[in-house]
Amino acid sequence: MTAAEVRRALVRAERGAAIDVAEAAVLLEARGEDLVRLSAIASSIRDAGLLEAGRPGVITYSPKVFLPVTRLCRDRCHYCTFVATPSQLERSGESLFMSRDEVLAVARAGAEAGCAEALFTLGDRPEDRWPEARQWLDERGHDSTLGYVRELAIAVLEDTGLLPHLNPGVMSWEEINRLKPVAPSMGMMLETTSRRLYETPGSAHFGSPDKDPDVRLRVLEDAGRLSVPFTTGLLIGIGETAAERAESIFAIRKVARQYGHIQEVIIQNFRAKPATAMRHSDDLGLDEYRAAIATARIVLGPGVRLQAPPNLVDIDECTALLAAGIDDWGGVSPLTPDHVNPERPWPSLDVLRQVTAAYGRALAPRLTAHPSYVLAGEPWIDPRVQPHVAALTGPDGLMAPGVRASGLPWQEPDAALVSSGRTSLAIDIDITGRTHDRRNDFDTIYGDWDSLHEANAPAPRAGRVAADGLAALAAAEADPGNLSDEHALTLITAEGSLLAEVCRLADDLRRETVGDEITYVVNRNINFTNVCYVGCRFCAFAQRRTDADAYSLSLDQIADRAEEAWDLGASEVCMQGGIDPQLPANAYFEIARAVKARVPQMHVHAFSPMEIVTGASRTGLSIEDFLIQLKESGVDTIPGTAAEILDDDVRWVLTKGKLPAASWIEVVTTAHRVGIRSSSTMMYGHVDHPGHWVQHLRVLSRIQDTALSNGVGGFTEFVPLPFVHQMAPLYLAGVARPGPTHRDNVAVHAVARIMLHGRIPNIQTSWVKLGVDGTRAMLRAGANDLGGTLMEETISRMAGSAHGSAKTIAELEQIAAGCDRPTRERTTTYGTPTRELLRGIA
Repeated sequence: MTAAEVRRALVRAERGAAIDVAEAAVLLEARGEDLVRLSAIASSIRDAGLLEAGRPGVITYSPKVFLPVTRLCRDRCHYCTFVATPSQLERSGESLFMSRDEVLAVARAGAEAGCAEALFTLGDRPEDRWPEARQWLDERGHDSTLGYVRELAIAVLEDTGLLPHLNPGVMSWEEINRLKPVAPSMGMMLETTSRRLYETPGSAHFGSPDKDPDVRLRVLEDAGRLSVPFTTGLLIGIGETAAERAESIFAIRKVARQYGHIQEVIIQNFRAKPATAMRHSDDLGLDEYRAAIATARIVLGPGVRLQAPPNLVDIDECTALLAAGIDDWGGVSPLTPDHVNPERPWPSLDVLRQVTAAYGRALAPRLTAHPSYVLAGEPWIDPRVQPHVAALTGPDGLMAPGVRASGLPWQEPDAALVSSGRTSLAIDIDITGRTHDRRNDFDTIYGDWDSLHEANAPAPRAGRVAADGLAALAAAEADPGNLSDEHALTLITAEGSLLAEVCRLADDLRRETVGDEITYVVNRNINFTNVCYVGCRFCAFAQRRTDADAYSLSLDQIADRAEEAWDLGASEVCMQGGIDPQLPANAYFEIARAVKARVPQMHVHAFSPMEIVTGASRTGLSIEDFLIQLKESGVDTIPGTAAEILDDDVRWVLTKGKLPAASWIEVVTTAHRVGIRSSSTMMYGHVDHPGHWVQHLRVLSRIQDTALSNGVGGFTEFVPLPFVHQMAPLYLAGVARPGPTHRDNVAVHAVARIMLHGRIPNIQTSWVKLGVDGTRAMLRAGANDLGGTLMEETISRMAGSAHGSAKTIAELEQIAAGCDRPTRERTTTYGTPTRELLRGIA
């Protein structure tokens, strides 16, 4: 690296030009006068950011206690002394895990000492490596280490009022969602994106499965999708090159810009420790450290809080870190040591205040979550910890002067769901008609519209040549349920005479499987709340209203509607709602119980996989235990909605706030295993293409194969759902297509019948989305079911569907009559209703 290259990059940085990865790598090499110049640029950016944040000249820190829940870990990082084996802990007289009493004793002392944060630090998934850890957890009724952490966090909140900041390493989307209700913030160091250090024997992260950069980046993204204020950062000096260091900074910037949830970035310097594989490596030099901090500040910009630990340098070197652009010292404890770096004691707060003042800045305490997230509240701060946060918050979002933490109940009493009082909520409508009753950052929180344009999937593929079509058709006739991907793609893109033959085969398979009867269920849809914080860009149900207020029904209102439906002859209520963070934790159980108490024989078909994951996170139950309790509360089957397309590349364009494909699969397979059957769905015709349709059907086939092999019913039906585009933000922004064509609809229904043959016997067509003529066309292309009477339907209607929200039995029978086929009323699981139904809606 030449001096001229460094100075060219400095000139660009001084002018405010966008710095790329190569230029950042150059700036990381700045030394001497160039480093002084680099630091001046960085500190001016920092000062501008603090001015914009409304606290000019204020450097923050978090007064905390450090809770090392367990030192067991399944990783083998070559620089770590925090981790120990069970035998080492036994020899030193330590327990495998801190007990609840031990945690609370430290937390209470912290509250008395004026702390606001309880930092939970632990090794990654020790139960996966150490049988002793699994046994310890099992004996105390915990399904995982993270389940135990959740219990401890609640105990700390209720007993002491300290705010948990959870640092448990790699977490899945479900685990982050499960922990969000008990912690205002979480964190995990990215450390580095260098795959070389992960894959090369002898390198810092070799042999540590949780240090895979791709896995750690996924955690950052999942935290963003769940709106969790998140701390991350880099560990500098573990063998990475300047280019790798620059790439790591840019990786954090990308995630921070996409989701807005990176509340602070730690730039931590490597310090060699005895008895580690890297004990002979050199500590990171101060000048190299300063250059890393300053470059990170320039790349990350003024809006990101930048932290450096004050105990990993000598106290007289802290001024140099301030000059390089940091604005936060991180967690500093007046009580507990830094258990990860026990050889490096914290500076006293008086000394840290003096150092900061000597630099011309003031030191102020903050909370675990930074002010912008604290003041914003939902969706960043879960309602269940909002009272704890509010109790410690000053008007500027920092820690209130003189406040002392004290315990508060963690969760509202398990009362029945009550009306939210939102029925008179004012709706703020912008020039496109979009409303902001859900979240006011809808247009930016998961990436702006331009970024979605870039991520849009390719257009559908054209039809195949005649020879390919004939071969694919022959394969489908010979073994329809086991088509190759290539043959399935050929058939699902068919046109003209080939498409007619595909429909003919699908109709033959339908007749062979279920006969000529066209079935329907007499049911009622009950959308019990339209308040939702997920951020689905295809949904108009909860975000684009011009003629309805936000609402949440009371339990009595839900039960009234169910009873009314029963009196009109319904055998099923289908209940789904928005993801409202104000719903009580036990709301889903109470809704089912309310219906069953009023109408014991009513079939309760309720709660999408997204709602189930949300409910599990709020109650702290595993997905399996939550589903079992739903079943005990009265849920008979669940709708397989929230599937959209089971491909995360497509899902993250449609809705980054929703559950990943793997989580949807986990919910439905677990439901099947515990005896709850489900429907299955696919929403198509937006930013997807036929290849996605084939793979989605392939996933459903695998799930059903597993269910059938285990002797459980699995899916009751498959429901293709054409994208209704008219009022969808994704379409209005020019990202999505205007829904599927008639050809697409016919091909999807027909090929679904073929690919799912021998697995899912019923293919349902949606009269709500397709209308009478479209529904009849699908009934001639392999479909056999009309769905339900609905009585009321909100989601498609709000999206712009013009085909109504209810059908009488006579109207459904008229649709079938147009196909010259008989009709039969069915139950949710395709049996015959056993009671004499009233025909109030006939």
